[in-house]
Amino acid sequence: MKNYIRQTKSLLFLGVTAAIVFASGCNQSVMTAGRDTAPSQQENIDVWPTLDIEVKRSAEDEARVKALLADMTLEQKIAQMIQPEIRDITVEDMRQYGFGSYLNGGGAFPNNNKHSTPQDWIALAESMYQASVDASLDGSSIPTMWGTDAVHGHNNVIGATLFPHNIGLGAANNPALIEEIARVTATEVMVTGIDWVFAPTVATVQDDRWGRTYESYSENPRIVHDYSRAIVRGLQGAPDDDFLGDSRVISTVKHFIGDGGTVGGDDQGNNVDSERDLFEIHGQGYVGGLSAGAQSVMASFNSWHGKKLHGDKYLITDVLKDKMGFDGFVVGDWNGHGQVKGCDNTSCPQAANAGLDIYMVPTDAWKPLYENLIQQVKDGVIPMSRIDDAVTRILRVKVRAGLFEKPSPAKRQFSGKTELIGQESHRAVAKQAVRESLVLLKNTNQVLPLSPNMNVLVAGDAAHNIGKQSGGWTITWQGTNNTNEDFPGGSSIFDGIQEQVNAAGGTATLNEAGEYTVKPDVAIVVYGEEPYAEGHGDREHLDYQRGSKSDLALLKKLKAENIPVVSVFISGRPMWVNAELNASDAFVAAWLPGSEGDAVADVLFTDQQGQIQHDMSGRLSFSWPATPTQATVNLNDEDYAPLLPYGFGLSYGDENTLSSNLNEDYEVSAKDSSGRAIFTGTLQQPWELWLMSGSSRLPVTASTASLDGLKYRTVDRLVQEDAFRLSFDTSETGAGVQIASKSFFREDMYAQGKNNAVLSVMFKTESAIPDEVLLGMNCESEGDPVGSCNGQVDISDLLKNLAPETWSEISIDARCFTEQGVKFENMVAPFQLTSKEKLSLSISDIAFKFEKADTADMICPSA
Repeated sequence: MKNYIRQTKSLLFLGVTAAIVFASGCNQSVMTAGRDTAPSQQENIDVWPTLDIEVKRSAEDEARVKALLADMTLEQKIAQMIQPEIRDITVEDMRQYGFGSYLNGGGAFPNNNKHSTPQDWIALAESMYQASVDASLDGSSIPTMWGTDAVHGHNNVIGATLFPHNIGLGAANNPALIEEIARVTATEVMVTGIDWVFAPTVATVQDDRWGRTYESYSENPRIVHDYSRAIVRGLQGAPDDDFLGDSRVISTVKHFIGDGGTVGGDDQGNNVDSERDLFEIHGQGYVGGLSAGAQSVMASFNSWHGKKLHGDKYLITDVLKDKMGFDGFVVGDWNGHGQVKGCDNTSCPQAANAGLDIYMVPTDAWKPLYENLIQQVKDGVIPMSRIDDAVTRILRVKVRAGLFEKPSPAKRQFSGKTELIGQESHRAVAKQAVRESLVLLKNTNQVLPLSPNMNVLVAGDAAHNIGKQSGGWTITWQGTNNTNEDFPGGSSIFDGIQEQVNAAGGTATLNEAGEYTVKPDVAIVVYGEEPYAEGHGDREHLDYQRGSKSDLALLKKLKAENIPVVSVFISGRPMWVNAELNASDAFVAAWLPGSEGDAVADVLFTDQQGQIQHDMSGRLSFSWPATPTQATVNLNDEDYAPLLPYGFGLSYGDENTLSSNLNEDYEVSAKDSSGRAIFTGTLQQPWELWLMSGSSRLPVTASTASLDGLKYRTVDRLVQEDAFRLSFDTSETGAGVQIASKSFFREDMYAQGKNNAVLSVMFKTESAIPDEVLLGMNCESEGDPVGSCNGQVDISDLLKNLAPETWSEISIDARCFTEQGVKFENMVAPFQLTSKEKLSLSISDIAFKFEKADTADMICPSA
């Protein structure tokens, strides 16, 4: 589930009047919708099984649902299908419309306060519930549901127990532990009055460049199957025991289906697997979770053979509901319906007709969507039978969950028992998960385990950083802008080392840069990826710290001083770290361990008597790459040749098998790519076209568009509509209007900033050229001030030199932007054109090309 608009930040405010921007990954209905096509293969429903689902229908429940439905108006039914977000509705809205459910997106809190207390969460839950059962305005007393992304514990709430992300849990390969983690999570969620969790994620990731890789348990469908079953039982309870009782929450198996197998690991991209692979690889989490009785399924952002899942009737209705037998409800993802061909966020009958039961519709789009759905039913666009089916499914789950009988949120079993948030017994479960998730990749001369009675230097920027070790979906959506003070009761990795070493009479010194006054006996260096979530984590390659290698420099510094080096690597995926492995005597893949970092020391150190406290038991649930571009190496591949295979992991005493002379020379260079296209007659994924003027912005979804002084229309260059014309006219806007470029997803375009690359654009000028026309790029860099990660050049002279009304190429040295601070590895807008004055021109073919800088029209050699 996404939270885009509220999480984006402005990158650049320019004193110009209009702009056209290619930016990455917006959540609106933009050009991706126009790329939908029908699947390129025959549908084969026999691939899918009919499941023996443990939760059986009850005649009594079905009769009750039927009676409820019979008394509902069309407006009340549609309200059950609308799920707005807490920042976009009021308690009075709930009283007036009676929404069937609502949610808090990532980084959304009661009172819009990150430090909201559990009492604040309960107060909002109680108010919304009471408004939903108040029939004074809408005539409905059906209780609402609150859904939240509790994906590694109750991760939106300060002080909650945060477990390792799924990739670490997969390395533990312990379904019983997973069920207990889910039980604890359900308890802490219920303390805040919430009754529905958007978990588990059951993506079987096949391309580790995907920014959600850490949300996957494994590349192996078997682990995903078993874990899905376990976590559903932990969240909801066993069907033959306490199913959806007072200590349980509704679970959501997500995202249906194929999100872990998109081409290039592109978030919200296109899965082109065969239908059999779709089931055998990406469908196993649904077999496990649905068989255990999961009551909801979340539709995925991705496409299958070009067709968006939110609008795929075959997969949602024919496969999931009819063939597999799922009788709960299907909820959409964050405005995912707006990406269906022919839809936008405010209108999408196609999604309902495909089988979507609940529209997740944040922002103020919920109201026009509600009104449009009502009208579309009245007009016969959506059959009433489809609405009745959707509402029947929603009511069925509410009846099964006992929402009509349970006390209101403030009066439920765990509500307000704040001592349960981060309770020690809960943290003990998380510590076990941390210990079992660690994977030992290298252990030269049995450096590990360490004696605690030593002089230990602890270095690296992740050593005493609970936010970094916890990753994305941690308090904030991206997991950024958190400090250790935001984790009361939690511990850093250094905290655990210091406690154990001091207790044994040794010395533990923290110095991120690896400086010391007394030479240490050993250095533990904790480093790794910065937090990210979803598309912001998409990468082009798996080379760690490409271009900077500051952590490698630290390792080499310590090695050169003859200090044994133990690397503790924090990451949301396997990465190409050959150089870092070579510079380490021991190397531990710690993944994203969550709030209980002190448990790492339980495994790194012996006890004071020299006995192993906890062995290294984690095993790779993802194959480890041999090169930066080996992002799709998976178990059972025909040409399977990873650096370290699936299932690898050393225990203490095992012979070290990893060489200290791994190849470090691999370069991501022109031989790996000819460049990168942005626009070639059609937009290339993941880029989307936006018009911007002042505070207004408009996604281009058709052949014409206009916005406050800027007009767009498609034109022909070589073939039909393979180019577009822009007309800037400041007289329509007046003086003082500004343009803002918003960041959506970071795209890793490191290679495009190197390799003597140029940005090449085909232009045709159709008016006089003003004295300033700016071509810019924008990137996003966490921790940097707004506007510090951008660059622009004035191309007016280049345009003036072109023959009018003639297509001509202009090329600009990429160094013109890197020298201004553009970080290509964090790119969000690789092409932005602005003008302060009247201008008309047409544009085609926008692309980066390698080894062209020396002959570029604008050259910016490095100083």
